[in-house]
Amino acid sequence: MHVIPESAPDGAARRSDMLAVVLDRFGGVEELGPRRIPVPEVGEHDVLIRVEVAGVGSWDAEEREGEYDGAFQLASTFPYVLGWDAAGTVAAVGRNVTEFQIGERVYAATMPMVRGGFYAELGVVEAEHVARVPDRLPTEQAGAMPWDALTALSGLDALDLRAGQTLMVFGASGGIGHLAVQLARERGARVLAVASGDDGVALADRLGADVVVDGRKDDVLAAASMFAPEGLDAALVTAGGETTERSLRAVRPSGRIAWPNGVFPLPATAPAARVLHYDGDRSRAATARLNTIIETSAFEVHVARSFPLEQVQDAHRALSEHYVGKLALSVTAHRD
Repeated sequence: MHVIPESAPDGAARRSDMLAVVLDRFGGVEELGPRRIPVPEVGEHDVLIRVEVAGVGSWDAEEREGEYDGAFQLASTFPYVLGWDAAGTVAAVGRNVTEFQIGERVYAATMPMVRGGFYAELGVVEAEHVARVPDRLPTEQAGAMPWDALTALSGLDALDLRAGQTLMVFGASGGIGHLAVQLARERGARVLAVASGDDGVALADRLGADVVVDGRKDDVLAAASMFAPEGLDAALVTAGGETTERSLRAVRPSGRIAWPNGVFPLPATAPAARVLHYDGDRSRAATARLNTIIETSAFEVHVARSFPLEQVQDAHRALSEHYVGKLALSVTAHRD
């Protein structure tokens, strides 16, 4: 059971259907298309979000191709709606939800399986995974942020860095990486950022990394040796591969490496340092900590490009091109 107030903005919560980008089968970008589908049911502990911005991540392409089919012991059902991140306003709440009000700006991290994701006008998620958007954060940034920021935060928690310790962020100009640089600096860590391309180097430098190298053309091991002659204390990995594996030799054997689940390929040869595999924490406690950092710092989410919902195929094509930060879908008009 749920509560749908009659005063919901523009009547969105009262509609029985909504516009969404759906898959009728897994495959290439051509399988993505807009269609009206039923509004998801709102359970007693749920929040229905009127989506303004949805994040577009590399995992969306993998999911579109069917790589998550059967993941988490859940069967895939069609029409299938992608989208793990979003920000917008509260359209309705379940009868047991008291902490959110209709019309409030919120962001959320969800899992598209079963109830659908955020490539839609409306998305439903448990209230536990919903948070208010800090006043200083634009909705576009909030919508592209949740899973990346929470994954970065969880990785730094796993590493348990102290002020002054050295950290290599590998993939520092990507979605998770450019946020990890900022969160690590907030903890007082010294950050060696391994970015990609001149624009990636410039972004990581602007966001406060102590030293930035281009992983495509610079000698990362030499840079790390100069940065931390006795070896790095830790590393946070956001992209796998031969360069990653070679660069991790810079972490001293007693150090630690945070490796989010889902980042591939895994190392062919185990690094000398301990590897901590982990998932991002999207609990209310985690988003509260993240919001405190956002409210008290210059934290920002770099959105490289934002696409209208009807250009979702172009957004997915852009995932295979070079960009820094995050991509986003503009679902409805922003109200910042």
